[in-house]
Amino acid sequence: MSDEDEEEDRELGPTLPLDHPKFRLVEIEVFTRRMAGDCMTHACTVVETKHQQNDICCQYGCDVQLDEKAAIEAHAELIRARLHGAVKHAEWFEPEVYPDADYPSGAVVRTALHDGRCIFTAHDQRGCAIHRTALEEGMAVAAIKPAICRLFPLSWETEAIVIAEEYMDYSCGHTDGPTLYQLARPSIIEIFGEPLARAMDAVEAQVLANEPKRLPIVR
Repeated sequence: MSDEDEEEDRELGPTLPLDHPKFRLVEIEVFTRRMAGDCMTHACTVVETKHQQNDICCQYGCDVQLDEKAAIEAHAELIRARLHGAVKHAEWFEPEVYPDADYPSGAVVRTALHDGRCIFTAHDQRGCAIHRTALEEGMAVAAIKPAICRLFPLSWETEAIVIAEEYMDYSCGHTDGPTLYQLARPSIIEIFGEPLARAMDAVEAQVLANEPKRLPIVR
Protein backbone atom coordinates (compact mmCIF):
# COMPACT_ATOMS: atom_id res chain seq x y z
CA MET A 1 0.00 0.00 0.00
CA SER A 2 1.01 3.63 -0.48
CA ASP A 3 0.45 6.43 1.98
CA GLU A 4 -1.36 8.29 -0.79
CA ASP A 5 -4.83 7.23 -1.89
CA GLU A 6 -4.72 5.05 -5.00
CA GLU A 7 -7.51 3.33 -6.85
CA GLU A 8 -5.27 0.58 -8.20
CA ASP A 9 -1.82 -0.82 -7.69
CA ARG A 10 0.99 0.98 -9.49
CA GLU A 11 3.23 -0.62 -12.06
CA LEU A 12 6.06 -2.44 -10.33
CA GLY A 13 9.76 -1.97 -11.00
CA PRO A 14 11.96 -5.01 -11.71
CA THR A 15 11.08 -7.83 -9.33
CA LEU A 16 12.22 -11.25 -8.19
CA PRO A 17 9.99 -14.06 -6.91
CA LEU A 18 9.49 -14.64 -3.20
CA ASP A 19 8.93 -18.04 -1.64
CA HIS A 20 5.99 -16.93 0.49
CA PRO A 21 2.29 -17.87 0.45
CA LYS A 22 0.99 -14.27 0.34
CA PHE A 23 3.74 -12.16 -1.18
CA ARG A 24 5.01 -13.64 -4.41
CA LEU A 25 7.23 -10.77 -5.61
CA VAL A 26 9.64 -8.18 -4.25
CA GLU A 27 11.09 -5.18 -6.06
CA ILE A 28 14.82 -5.71 -6.53
CA GLU A 29 15.76 -2.19 -5.45
CA VAL A 30 14.40 -2.95 -1.98
CA PHE A 31 17.80 -4.59 -1.41
CA THR A 32 20.04 -2.03 -3.11
CA ARG A 33 18.61 1.42 -2.49
CA ARG A 34 19.63 3.16 0.70
CA MET A 35 18.25 5.69 3.14
CA ALA A 36 19.41 7.87 6.01
CA GLY A 37 19.65 5.59 9.00
CA ASP A 38 18.27 8.05 11.59
CA CYS A 39 15.24 10.07 10.54
CA MET A 40 15.37 12.21 13.65
CA THR A 41 18.78 13.68 12.82
CA HIS A 42 18.32 14.01 9.04
CA ALA A 43 17.32 17.43 7.69
CA CYS A 44 14.41 16.45 5.43
CA THR A 45 14.31 18.23 2.08
CA VAL A 46 11.96 17.90 -0.89
CA VAL A 47 14.23 16.94 -3.79
CA GLU A 48 12.31 18.83 -6.48
CA THR A 49 11.94 22.14 -4.66
CA LYS A 50 14.98 22.00 -2.31
CA HIS A 51 12.55 23.10 0.42
CA GLN A 52 13.46 21.83 3.88
CA GLN A 53 10.57 20.43 5.86
CA ASN A 54 11.24 17.93 8.59
CA ASP A 55 8.96 14.89 8.73
CA ILE A 56 7.96 15.49 5.10
CA CYS A 57 7.22 11.78 4.62
CA CYS A 58 4.17 12.38 6.84
CA GLN A 59 2.72 15.11 4.60
CA TYR A 60 -0.11 12.94 3.27
CA GLY A 61 -1.16 11.32 6.53
CA CYS A 62 -1.53 7.56 6.44
CA ASP A 63 -3.89 4.63 6.14
CA VAL A 64 -4.92 3.19 9.49
CA GLN A 65 -6.51 -0.21 9.85
CA LEU A 66 -9.63 -0.35 11.98
CA ASP A 67 -7.95 -2.31 14.76
CA GLU A 68 -5.04 0.17 14.69
CA LYS A 69 -7.50 3.05 14.99
CA ALA A 70 -9.04 1.35 18.02
CA ALA A 71 -5.59 0.95 19.61
CA ILE A 72 -4.79 4.63 19.06
CA GLU A 73 -8.12 5.67 20.53
CA ALA A 74 -7.59 3.39 23.53
CA HIS A 75 -4.43 5.39 24.31
CA ALA A 76 -5.91 8.75 23.33
CA GLU A 77 -5.20 10.48 26.64
CA LEU A 78 -1.51 9.59 26.52
CA ILE A 79 -1.19 10.73 22.91
CA ARG A 80 -3.29 13.87 23.49
CA ALA A 81 -0.94 14.97 26.29
CA ARG A 82 1.85 15.30 23.71
CA LEU A 83 -0.09 17.12 20.98
CA HIS A 84 -0.37 20.86 20.42
CA GLY A 85 -3.47 22.48 21.84
CA ALA A 86 -4.91 23.10 18.37
CA VAL A 87 -5.25 19.37 17.71
CA LYS A 88 -5.61 17.82 21.16
CA HIS A 89 -9.37 17.56 20.80
CA ALA A 90 -9.64 17.66 17.01
CA GLU A 91 -10.93 14.77 14.92
CA TRP A 92 -7.80 12.69 14.34
CA PHE A 93 -9.26 10.63 11.50
CA GLU A 94 -11.23 11.39 8.37
CA PRO A 95 -14.82 10.10 8.59
CA GLU A 96 -14.72 7.91 5.47
CA VAL A 97 -13.98 4.20 5.78
CA TYR A 98 -12.32 2.78 2.67
CA PRO A 99 -12.60 -0.93 1.80
CA ASP A 100 -9.13 -2.34 1.10
CA ALA A 101 -8.57 -6.07 0.72
CA ASP A 102 -4.79 -5.68 1.07
CA TYR A 103 -5.23 -4.99 4.78
CA PRO A 104 -6.13 -7.75 7.26
CA SER A 105 -8.95 -5.59 8.64
CA GLY A 106 -10.42 -5.26 5.14
CA ALA A 107 -10.85 -1.50 5.51
CA VAL A 108 -8.91 1.62 6.50
CA VAL A 109 -9.41 5.22 7.52
CA ARG A 110 -7.04 8.12 6.86
CA THR A 111 -5.43 10.29 9.49
CA ALA A 112 -6.47 13.94 9.35
CA LEU A 113 -4.01 16.63 8.28
CA HIS A 114 -2.89 19.73 10.15
CA ASP A 115 -0.69 22.41 8.58
CA GLY A 116 -0.05 20.19 5.58
CA ARG A 117 1.10 17.14 7.52
CA CYS A 118 -0.32 14.23 9.47
CA ILE A 119 -2.09 15.52 12.56
CA PHE A 120 0.10 13.33 14.77
CA THR A 121 3.20 15.38 13.90
CA ALA A 122 1.68 18.42 15.65
CA HIS A 123 3.75 18.37 18.82
CA ASP A 124 6.89 20.04 20.17
CA GLN A 125 9.41 17.53 18.85
CA ARG A 126 10.16 15.87 15.55
CA GLY A 127 8.47 12.73 14.36
CA CYS A 128 5.20 11.09 15.27
CA ALA A 129 3.40 11.70 18.55
CA ILE A 130 2.14 8.11 18.48
CA HIS A 131 5.69 6.79 18.19
CA ARG A 132 6.86 9.22 20.86
CA THR A 133 4.08 8.14 23.22
CA ALA A 134 5.07 4.51 22.89
CA LEU A 135 8.73 5.24 23.63
CA GLU A 136 8.08 7.57 26.55
CA GLU A 137 5.47 5.29 28.10
CA GLY A 138 7.58 2.15 27.78
CA MET A 139 5.23 0.55 25.25
CA ALA A 140 6.04 -1.41 22.11
CA VAL A 141 5.79 0.96 19.15
CA ALA A 142 3.96 -1.77 17.25
CA ALA A 143 1.19 -1.68 19.85
CA ILE A 144 -0.12 1.69 18.65
CA LYS A 145 1.73 2.90 15.54
CA PRO A 146 0.14 1.95 12.17
CA ALA A 147 1.89 -0.75 10.17
CA ILE A 148 2.18 1.38 7.03
CA CYS A 149 4.21 3.96 8.95
CA ARG A 150 6.44 1.41 10.66
CA LEU A 151 7.27 -0.23 7.34
CA PHE A 152 8.24 2.97 5.46
CA PRO A 153 10.22 3.31 3.15
CA LEU A 154 8.79 -0.05 2.10
CA SER A 155 5.17 -0.77 1.43
CA TRP A 156 3.09 -3.61 0.07
CA GLU A 157 0.56 -4.34 -2.63
CA THR A 158 -1.62 -7.38 -3.24
CA GLU A 159 1.21 -9.86 -3.86
CA ALA A 160 4.33 -7.73 -3.69
CA ILE A 161 6.68 -5.98 -1.27
CA VAL A 162 7.54 -2.65 -2.89
CA ILE A 163 9.29 0.65 -2.31
CA ALA A 164 6.93 3.41 -1.20
CA GLU A 165 6.32 5.64 -4.21
CA GLU A 166 7.24 8.89 -2.49
CA TYR A 167 10.58 7.59 -1.16
CA MET A 168 12.62 9.16 -3.99
CA ASP A 169 10.92 12.54 -3.51
CA TYR A 170 12.78 13.14 -0.25
CA SER A 171 16.42 13.79 0.55
CA CYS A 172 16.64 10.82 2.93
CA GLY A 173 16.48 8.59 -0.14
CA HIS A 174 19.52 10.26 -1.70
CA THR A 175 22.09 9.75 1.03
CA ASP A 176 24.18 6.84 2.20
CA GLY A 177 22.93 4.57 4.93
CA PRO A 178 21.44 1.11 5.42
CA THR A 179 19.56 -0.57 2.59
CA LEU A 180 15.79 -0.18 2.64
CA TYR A 181 15.43 -3.85 3.47
CA GLN A 182 17.80 -3.74 6.43
CA LEU A 183 15.98 -0.69 7.79
CA ALA A 184 12.57 -2.29 7.41
CA ARG A 185 13.41 -5.90 8.30
CA PRO A 186 12.42 -5.68 12.01
CA SER A 187 9.06 -4.21 11.01
CA ILE A 188 8.57 -6.87 8.34
CA ILE A 189 8.93 -9.50 11.07
CA GLU A 190 6.54 -7.64 13.40
CA ILE A 191 3.89 -7.10 10.74
CA PHE A 192 4.13 -10.17 8.50
CA GLY A 193 6.20 -12.70 10.46
CA GLU A 194 9.54 -14.49 10.25
CA PRO A 195 8.70 -16.56 7.13
CA LEU A 196 8.53 -13.42 4.98
CA ALA A 197 11.83 -12.15 6.38
CA ARG A 198 13.47 -15.49 5.63
CA ALA A 199 12.13 -15.43 2.08
CA MET A 200 13.43 -11.90 1.64
CA ASP A 201 16.79 -12.84 3.17
CA ALA A 202 17.19 -15.44 0.43
CA VAL A 203 16.42 -12.92 -2.30
CA GLU A 204 18.71 -10.35 -0.68
CA ALA A 205 21.60 -12.83 -0.80
CA GLN A 206 20.88 -13.48 -4.46
CA VAL A 207 20.76 -9.77 -5.32
CA LEU A 208 23.84 -8.76 -3.34
CA ALA A 209 25.89 -11.60 -4.83
CA ASN A 210 25.44 -9.88 -8.18
CA GLU A 211 26.06 -6.34 -6.91
CA PRO A 212 29.44 -4.62 -7.32
CA LYS A 213 31.37 -4.62 -4.06
CA ARG A 214 31.15 -1.39 -2.05
CA LEU A 215 34.70 -0.29 -1.27
CA PRO A 216 35.41 1.36 2.09
CA ILE A 217 35.81 5.13 2.03
CA VAL A 218 39.34 6.17 2.98
CA ARG A 219 39.54 9.59 4.63
